[in-house]
Amino acid sequence: MVESLLRQDPTERPDFEELGGWLRSLVRSAPEPEAGSRVVPVPPDPRRLPIVRRRGELVRRRRAGLPDAHARHKRDREEGSSPSRLGRTLLVLVLLLLAGAVAYAMLFMPKQHASHGRSGTGPTPSAGRSSPAPARSQHSPSASDTQAGGTSSVPAGFTLRKDPEGFDIAVAKGWTRTPKNGSGEVVYAHGDFELLVVPGRDGSAAYGSDPMAYQRDKERELQPYRDSSWATATGLRTIEVGGRTMAEGQFTWTDGQGRDLYVRNMAILLNGRYHILQVRGPDADRDEVTRLYEEATATYRYTG
Repeated sequence: MVESLLRQDPTERPDFEELGGWLRSLVRSAPEPEAGSRVVPVPPDPRRLPIVRRRGELVRRRRAGLPDAHARHKRDREEGSSPSRLGRTLLVLVLLLLAGAVAYAMLFMPKQHASHGRSGTGPTPSAGRSSPAPARSQHSPSASDTQAGGTSSVPAGFTLRKDPEGFDIAVAKGWTRTPKNGSGEVVYAHGDFELLVVPGRDGSAAYGSDPMAYQRDKERELQPYRDSSWATATGLRTIEVGGRTMAEGQFTWTDGQGRDLYVRNMAILLNGRYHILQVRGPDADRDEVTRLYEEATATYRYTG
């Protein structure tokens, strides 16, 4: 065919139709290309039917302007996995997960209610003496029980003592009582622990009507705290219940025997007189001091 095209006489050269027939014959008779040694054969997909193609058919389809099936499938895949569609899908999934989490939390998570129980742990004291501003509370369980007249129900290990000085109070079993001393204190003691009760010794006419100021500056039972060179005061707060006011706090100091004490104290202004409830114990046994203090303040009732 090339030699025929290169003939010098133009009349002997093949015309256009003859040349086209030769080219079609060459395409039909051309052998299939070899894949080579580096091509990995792909296993047939059973979901697809084999495509039977005659030699030269693909050339005629393209020349006729028919769409290529492979190109059409590629466009479909590209349109189906476009970034915008993928972003919308992820956004919908995230919103669905958030809605499910909110619904689960509202339906199944336990609701937290304000606790009206007494705390059994004391805060860690800071180094040196401190006097934080008192926080006013409208209700305190132990203070409310004290002012309302206490309760006759005491837990195991305690007994309700009806003291001859005119008050009732829960004291741990086995504790010994010391009669009122010259400072007006009734002391219940056992081992290294002491419960001091002062039933109305000081009056508001001489000591003022602010229990926090009385506790901080004038209460005799806290004089060791004020005299100590190394002491702490935490948890200071003023409590108002039923028109009555009281103050409490947590204190630490070193006594004359070199022992580190942890002290829970409450000063109650009742009918113009100050009532003191104080529990002392080793600083290493704060939980026990707190347990004894909470039972005492929850059950104290002045009957005199």
